[in-house]
Amino acid sequence: MAENTTAATNRNSPESHAQMGDETIGHGNSPAAWTCVLVMILGAAVSSFAYIFASTEGNRDTGTVLFWIGILIMFVGLLVGFVMRKAGYGVGGSKLKNNGH
Repeated sequence: MAENTTAATNRNSPESHAQMGDETIGHGNSPAAWTCVLVMILGAAVSSFAYIFASTEGNRDTGTVLFWIGILIMFVGLLVGFVMRKAGYGVGGSKLKNNGH
């Protein structure tokens, strides 16, 4: 039984993935990922507020515009994260000091 556990552990280690040519995905702990997520949360908050605001009488047009602005902010968050990753601020990026943590 212990041999099967060891084999499974070795097969799923980052070293074995590197040998197989696979890329280790990780958790996205980088300035690019955090910025992307925070901007997208802001966009979701704007859209959520706008959805409720649009449901009140007389605010339908303003709420609809705000809703789409929130959606646009979420797409901007994706773009910002992508640009930051390409600039070296993603996981394993050239601008980050890799201290093993």
